Parts: sequence; structure tokens; C-alpha cells
Amino acid sequence: MALDTGVTPEAFAVRVAAHVVGCQVVALRPGLTPEHLRDILARDISAVVTDDPASRPALAAEAGGIPLLDTGGALRPPAPFTPGPEDLTARGDRDGIGVIHLTSGSTGRPKGTMVTYGALSEGWALRPGRWTDRTRRLAARYARFLLFGTLSSAVMFEHLCLSLLGGGTAVIPGRPPRFPEVFAEHRISACMTTVPRLYGILDAVRDRAVDTSSLRALVVAGSPLAPHRLTEAAGLLGPVVHHAYGQTETGMLTVLEPGELAADPGLADSVGRPLDTVEMTVRDPDGRDLPAGRTGEVWVRLADAFHGYWEDPRETAEVLRDGWIRTRDLGRLDARGYLRLSGRTRDIVIVNAVVHYAGPIERVLAAHPDIDQAYVVGVPDDRTGEAIHAFVVPHPGAVPVADALRELVARELGEAAAPVRVVGITEVPVAPSGKPDKAALRALLEAP
Repeated sequence: MALDTGVTPEAFAVRVAAHVVGCQVVALRPGLTPEHLRDILARDISAVVTDDPASRPALAAEAGGIPLLDTGGALRPPAPFTPGPEDLTARGDRDGIGVIHLTSGSTGRPKGTMVTYGALSEGWALRPGRWTDRTRRLAARYARFLLFGTLSSAVMFEHLCLSLLGGGTAVIPGRPPRFPEVFAEHRISACMTTVPRLYGILDAVRDRAVDTSSLRALVVAGSPLAPHRLTEAAGLLGPVVHHAYGQTETGMLTVLEPGELAADPGLADSVGRPLDTVEMTVRDPDGRDLPAGRTGEVWVRLADAFHGYWEDPRETAEVLRDGWIRTRDLGRLDARGYLRLSGRTRDIVIVNAVVHYAGPIERVLAAHPDIDQAYVVGVPDDRTGEAIHAFVVPHPGAVPVADALRELVARELGEAAAPVRVVGITEVPVAPSGKPDKAALRALLEAP
């Protein structure tokens, strides 16, 4: 069953009901192209549930003979309805697929991450009886959780459940939320946010009086957050900012709590410690464990991780290894277990056959006093195969000098890592996933 539903109580009820009767739920995300939608609906879908009349024509055009169900009518039970015990008995097969979450499709065909009913049953947020002190501390801050965007997000869904199972309330604004005013308007205590949205919140709080006093947890994840911006966020918003790291394949993996940052400001460049349900190692390219402090690929093992990629055994075999998941993120664990990320194994630029990771170059640029944000992309080059290009967002009033920035990178990482071009931009384009859109940045270089 494919769900094309918005952020409503009814949509949440349909999702839960589908799990109760044992459906394989495919969570359609916003922003799918017609080609992506056509590809998904061609993969053995029995029915499509929608609550958006505007999307119905597009769904009908791509669905062919697949039944379309509408939450506004066909799925609403006759009143009164009193469920019996048998109606609430979950009938999902523990080894069967419970939900398929779709990735952004930025590399072409959207990948579907399959999660079994057994893994759903082991979710870190879904078993209050097994919550550790860290989970209980987070849940206690979720009394009024801001629910927006999409329920098809694996991360949003697990944090929604954390709020509800902790006795909290999910608050759905009647219109698209305006940040940061939405916090005071609805007395929001907890919110998930991407890094670009956090930057907008900080700009607003810095420039004018904004009431954020209701906030108890602002969980920032999705893309790298510069250490100086995390420090600034803690200073402007108070002890509420949680820096988290996770993936669609795994859910949340680590979190840096405000108290940890306050006790040790040197942790601003980390994403915290693994959750108690997560086993984490750092390995070299041959799969051997590395000691604390050494940089390598982050591997994780957890009971609620995904089962594999939908109809993609080759990619599944590449990522799943003997019960472990290759995150394809680079990082290092210190002696206390704090994780510091340094980039994606595939976010690289190959110059003269030499691999350069974008993450370290971005961090060096962002550390310059004139620079607020930095992003690096690779562009085809006739002489070197690829060339490094950088985009920077300056601090207000700052006028960075491109040559000085290139020299800084050359000094820190070597001449070969210096960008051939540094472009100043006022804001970074954001993809539908909420992450910085590097494809759009590359397109800026091609624009006349």
C-alpha cells in the first residue's frame, strides 16, 4: 500500500491501521517527479491512499489500474465504531516488510529502505519499557512536538512516536510554519530541524526579539553543522540544541545533548555518542577496526535497522555486511565514544586521479572568520578530470577574499585541495529533503 498523505491525524491513523493489518507500507514523499512516481507504482503496489485532491489526477495518471482510496471518504468507518480486541491485534509478519521509506533520489532512481515488522518492534523510540535515561530525558522535552513537513520521513515518524509514547502532544500548525515565530505561537517544546533552517532561525533571533522560551529540544540533523554555529545556537537559544546524526537506513544513531556541550565546549565539533541501542565502529577500507582517534568509515549495528534496498540486491550487498551497516560516512570515535564526522565516502572530487573529500575542505573554509557556511562540489575539467569549486556564505558585512580562502585550504590540506574557484552566495539552495542541494550549486556554475 502506497501512502500519499499529508500531516494530519487521519494520515497517522491510516499508517498505524495499515501496520495493524500487516500491510507493506510505501511512504511516498513530497516532491517525487512523475518519472519517480511511475517507477514506484510499477513495483507491485496493491492500492494507493491519498488525502490530497490536488494530487489525485497525477496519481490516477501513473497508477493505471491500481485502486485509489481517499481518506476523506472510503476509509472512514461508519459511526459509531467500537473496536474489539481482535481488531487491534497486529497481524504483521515479524520477518515481513512493514515499511519502505524512500530516499531523495538525488543519484537517480529513489532507493527504498525496507524495514521489517521485527525491526519496527525494536525501534529505540517505540518501546517505552526499554527506554534508557538518555531516551527518557529527550522524551520529557517532547511535551508539545511540532509536526510538519511529511509523515513519510523515517526520522520524523520515530520522533513523533517518541512524543506520543511519552505522553506528549503532536502540534500540527494550520498553515506552513513560520520559523521561529511558530514556537511561541503554539508553545512548542520540541522540534526537528535541518541545518539550513537552523541558520534561518539564528538569523532571526540575532536580528530581532523572538520568543523561544517554550523550547526544550531543538534537534538538528541532516547535514554537517559547523562547530561555531552549534556554539552560537546554544548561546542564542539556551540549553535546548541537540546535535544528532542518523540515516534513513538506520534512524537516529547519535546525539549530543545540551548538557554535554555545556560541560565540554570542545564537543562542538562532534555529533555526540551513539544511542544505547547502537553498536558503532570505525573501519579502514579493508573493513578492519581502527583505534580511537583514527578516521575511517563508520559502521553500525542495531536491531531496528533496515533490511535492505527495495528491488536492489546489488546496493543491499554493498551496504549490509554480516549484520553491520556501512554508513558510507567518514568519521572518528574518541576514547569517550564521541563521534566526529568528516564527510561522505562518496562526496569526493577526483583531481588528477587523487581523491579529495569535500567535508574537510568545507570545514576549513567555514572556520575562516568571514565565512558562515561553505560547500564544495566537483565539476568536470578537461585538464584534471574534475576540479574543486567552493561556494561560501559570508557573515553579514564580511567581504571574504577568494585568494585568501584558497590559500587557507592549501595551507591546511595541501595545494591540490585548494578550490580553483570560490563563489560567494547569499544563501544555499535547499533540496526537498531539507539538505543543501549540491546539484543546484553545480547548476549555478553552468548558468550563463
